[in-house]
Amino acid sequence: MAELNTDGGGGKKGGKVRSKKQNSKVDLTAMVDLAFLLITFFMLTTTLSKPQSMDLTLPDKDPKDKQNDDIKVDENKTMTLLLGENGKLVSYMGMIGSPLVAPKDFSYGKDGIRKELISRMEGVKQYSAAKGEPGKGMIVIIKPSKKSTYRNLVDILDEMAIVGVNTTGSYAIVNEFAPEEVKLLEVKK
Repeated sequence: MAELNTDGGGGKKGGKVRSKKQNSKVDLTAMVDLAFLLITFFMLTTTLSKPQSMDLTLPDKDPKDKQNDDIKVDENKTMTLLLGENGKLVSYMGMIGSPLVAPKDFSYGKDGIRKELISRMEGVKQYSAAKGEPGKGMIVIIKPSKKSTYRNLVDILDEMAIVGVNTTGSYAIVNEFAPEEVKLLEVKK
């Protein structure tokens, strides 16, 4: 049992004669019980934060499936993102040999790559509607280099989800670089 004892004073002989005071006792058992009940209640009723994850569809490892090797894509709908070291991000439209939009450096975030993705998605949407294929969206190829960080890849995947590339189009993560793309990612010292 928890209690709070307050002593009445010293037991010195002599001096003034004072009336004897009773020791006051405060029983704290009920308050301790209530505290533990409240802690238990809030622990059981609150939910712990659940880890957030993004679904990634990975290709099959079956080498017998060769039909996916020769997929032809419209270069007017293809955007390539190159991720380099020190947060470098280069983007271009079309094929690297003859790009429709020249390679350009971008920053991560809403004023950088997100703005570019939104504007390119609108252009692809208009292009698809003119060709009579409404609903077919942009294809984004993400190429992280060996020197890029995991954080940069996650940031780009977040941008894909924010902009909604996966709802109208598609994106893929590729680790094969053309020599021209390697030159684009070189950091000037």
